[in-house]
Amino acid sequence: MSGEEEPRSYYVGVDVGTGSVRAALVDQRGVLLAFADQPIKKWEPQFNHHEQSSEDIWAACCVVTKNLRETCWDKAGHFFDLPDFLSWKATGVTARSLCSLVCKWTYSAEKGWDDSFWKMIGLEDFVADNYNKIGNQVLPPGTSLGSGLTPEAAKELGLRPGVPVAASLIDAHAGGLGVIGADVRGHGLICEGQPVTSRLAVICGTSSCHMGISKDPIFVPGVWGPYFSAMVPGFWLNEGGQSVTGKLIDHLVQGHPAFPELQAKATARCQSIYAYLNSHLDLIKKTEPVGFLTVDLHVWPDFHGNRSPLADLTLKGMAYSTRRPGRMKDVKVTGLKLSQDLDDLAILYLATVQAIAFGTRFIIEAMEAAGHSISTLFLCGGLSKNPLFVQMHADITGMSVVLSQEVESVLVGAAILGACASGDFTSVQEAMARMSKVGKVVFPRLEDKKYYDKKYQVFLKLVEHQKEYSAIMSGD
Repeated sequence: MSGEEEPRSYYVGVDVGTGSVRAALVDQRGVLLAFADQPIKKWEPQFNHHEQSSEDIWAACCVVTKNLRETCWDKAGHFFDLPDFLSWKATGVTARSLCSLVCKWTYSAEKGWDDSFWKMIGLEDFVADNYNKIGNQVLPPGTSLGSGLTPEAAKELGLRPGVPVAASLIDAHAGGLGVIGADVRGHGLICEGQPVTSRLAVICGTSSCHMGISKDPIFVPGVWGPYFSAMVPGFWLNEGGQSVTGKLIDHLVQGHPAFPELQAKATARCQSIYAYLNSHLDLIKKTEPVGFLTVDLHVWPDFHGNRSPLADLTLKGMAYSTRRPGRMKDVKVTGLKLSQDLDDLAILYLATVQAIAFGTRFIIEAMEAAGHSISTLFLCGGLSKNPLFVQMHADITGMSVVLSQEVESVLVGAAILGACASGDFTSVQEAMARMSKVGKVVFPRLEDKKYYDKKYQVFLKLVEHQKEYSAIMSGD
């Protein structure tokens, strides 16, 4: 059979195991097309004696074989991204949000679906019936869906039928919408006299997303997009990201030998572990700024690969310590230090927070090199509640950081969509300006710029060296 021919015969393979019967539909090329399984009953009449029923096994074989004839695929009426599924449950409307389809489903706001793509990956049935299964009505975020809440959904939610429901946003994009349009007048910010495109929204939690918008499409290597109207209507969106941020901090802090001591002391003071670590850093900093405690310790934060701007999933995290002459003569990985006390944990925590901020600087530089012009950061998410995290982002990027008055900016962004769907505002931009409020502004310590510029040089050297080591080890 040539590579151009479609397979004409299909085969069923059945595997009877101890706990279940499994079956697969396989074509002539050996490609598994469908799968089904069915549990097998087991009896234990006495200890260490096991019995099964041949009739039950045959019945299970029949079930899985029948299930292969109509698969979780043929029966499916629609394929939704989660935000669109929830909108459908609320309204009964199968329309999709432009945000979900553009950012995750390869939909083009200008050209629509690309038939050739679905055919290339073997999902040409998505094209049938005018894309009915994946969406043939695509709406901008904030557009009112159908007649609002259905009676059934209204009863389950405790609301009245007909309450307007908006076309949705992905959660990080809702966070960006909730902060990026705030009225900044009177706060002494450079972005006050600049267009909204000078603002970068950073949604920082378990992982982090960096949302920048532009009037014209900008292609940034290693940064997703540009996506038209995927967050703010009429603007192109670029989305950078860091795969692990809050999760990385938790991982390094909780894995340190001094973590039990930290937990006990934080509990005794009725503080979170991070509030305690921040206060402990203030105690040990002596006369220098807190950030200078990591003069000898440098971290590369990609413990789960690099999303932006390198787009390299093979990269690993690095923690590197250099001791100056007169203190220690060696160069070593921090994990090999003999000292593992609370001071060491606090400094490792600080170096990790700084590494995440250096990662943000790395993303910003890539975006600016491609054509963005960014002057101010707008932070939201769980990590934005940590004053050390915020100050390090200001100091390391050299940019002012704006925090929202309402810390739950993702929820504010979602509410902005609802406000637009209700008709109370004429546009998403108007709702953003009215409903997003500046809570606090954190300015960079410009006197520390030289120090962070040096650490940033080391930061970039870390990944350069990691690639060199990989090349050596993978060579002949």
